[in-house]
Amino acid sequence: IGKKMDFIVQEMNREANTILSKTSDIAISERTVELKSEIEKVREQIQNLE
Repeated sequence: IGKKMDFIVQEMNREANTILSKTSDIAISERTVELKSEIEKVREQIQNLE
């Protein structure tokens, strides 16, 4: 189950990167950077499962 969750988190991170690359809105950029930070925290928790 850890590998599936890791894959999902990788996809979430890719989507966040896409948002960052396509937006020119500072507020969206700031929120997306916060989102990436939270995604990283989830990824670390998933690694503890494996």
